Amino acid sequence: MARHEAALSAAEAAGVRHVVYTSLSGDGDHLTYALAHRWTERRLRNSPVLDWTILRNGLYAELLAWIAPPDAENRITGPLGRGRLAAVARADLADIAVSVATAPAAHRNRVYELVGERALGGDDLAAALGAVYAPGTLADARAALAASGAAPFQVPMLASTYSAIAHGFLDGTGVESDLRALLGGREPLGALDVFVKAVRADG
Repeated sequence: MARHEAALSAAEAAGVRHVVYTSLSGDGDHLTYALAHRWTERRLRNSPVLDWTILRNGLYAELLAWIAPPDAENRITGPLGRGRLAAVARADLADIAVSVATAPAAHRNRVYELVGERALGGDDLAAALGAVYAPGTLADARAALAASGAAPFQVPMLASTYSAIAHGFLDGTGVESDLRALLGGREPLGALDVFVKAVRADG
């Protein structure tokens, strides 16, 4: 939040007129990293001089390749439970950000929800790879993260992501996505295809 305050204060002092901020989807409030995003959204709304557009990005389809990859026995053990994630391709979010940033007046003081149109669960991920979904426990995942060399902040960050998915907070239910409209009506990239490509690229 201190870094975001410094950036926005500098923008105001420099005469910036419009800030496009990539935030976190509205269904992500249960994540440990949501607070900084909501604080920054409020700071933008309260700015006396800045116009703004808030792009509330859903979690990336590519992230699934990191938190739910198949292991050496071709099992996906990420603790997603029976939950699902309305993941979205980073390329789609990038296209939208460029579109908004190059014509900001049309998006002045708007908040857009950008979550995927199809929520994916562990069974979907496994089927796409010819793998088996055998979710482990959150405690096991936390221990593995801590032993992996992850930065200290990443352990609770990723544990909260697993928990939010497993408990149904990130499946897109109740979120009216603006993704397709801001893509000019074109079909969003398939999150499952993006996941498979990312896994195979890492493998």
